[in-house]
Amino acid sequence: MDQNKRPTIRDVAAEANVSVATVNRVLSGAGAVRQGTRERVRLAAEQIGFYGMGALRSRIAAARPHYRFGFLLHQPGRAFYRNIAEALRAVAPAMPDCEIELRIEFLDDLSPQNVGARLLALGAECDAVGVVAAVHPLVTQAVDALQARNVPVFALISQISATGQVHYIGLDNWKVGRTAAWVFEHVCRAPGKLGILVGNHRYRCQEMNESGFRSFFREHAPGFTLLEPLLTFESSAIAQEMTEKLLNENPDLSGLYVAGGGITGTIAALRSTGRAGSLVVVGYELMDSTRPALLDGTLTFVISHPLARIAQEALAGMVRAVSAPNEGGNFTTILPFEIYTRENI
Repeated sequence: MDQNKRPTIRDVAAEANVSVATVNRVLSGAGAVRQGTRERVRLAAEQIGFYGMGALRSRIAAARPHYRFGFLLHQPGRAFYRNIAEALRAVAPAMPDCEIELRIEFLDDLSPQNVGARLLALGAECDAVGVVAAVHPLVTQAVDALQARNVPVFALISQISATGQVHYIGLDNWKVGRTAAWVFEHVCRAPGKLGILVGNHRYRCQEMNESGFRSFFREHAPGFTLLEPLLTFESSAIAQEMTEKLLNENPDLSGLYVAGGGITGTIAALRSTGRAGSLVVVGYELMDSTRPALLDGTLTFVISHPLARIAQEALAGMVRAVSAPNEGGNFTTILPFEIYTRENI
């Protein structure tokens, strides 16, 4: 192509290896062009500096299917859920062959009544909904109502249905619990007493964490004593109180497994009581609060969700579920978890 000549439609066609008629259809917004071909034409036009790039981008964007996906997450004050939202916002613009609009809502009131009501409200405005929620009849009722209206529901982080009727994107929490137990068996100097903190037994992920944790000790290390779990209700303040209670009532405590929300409260309690670094502590998520705790020895081991992968799989699953509603199927994806010590962060 003559470098002094303004690129033409014919030049775009030659660069993209398509016909002039195909480029014209893309420019006119005609529907009978595959999305992959539209993208090839766009890239070719950008490559040669085609004068009509503005119109071309607008036509291609208009021809792409538009989806509105809603996400119901926990309290905005918790870094983990802000990080999930950031991961979703980062991935959405890069999803191929579609335009995704996100509606992300954070809930301070985690009562099943409120979660169910907000699920229904979000589902009325969105093509599909993702949610982190505890298992409760009111939540299940809302999920069933949405799916009856052909609004797919995806459970993130914690499964809502054990039967697979609700799509799930997250970890194999049985393995997570057993991995945490493996750490205590190998790092504790001798079998001893271990405390357990969970947010709420109705979170299936936390219940499975604890089940896997206990199963490992029954099988491999019966000399350890596992205390009954204390509830944090996903609150850092309560987690701090419960950690202090464990330390006061069990001065011989060898380790602490934080299997639910509230890790920042546990870190604060360990530091304020002078017990930081004196016992083995396993918690969740590599964040601004847990990273320094790993480095100074307050935390021994952190198991983390791969948030970018979770966002990618959730949005891809939603696109598939919405674009082919009659195909059915389950879009559950079990992802590998990340493991951190102070030596690998």
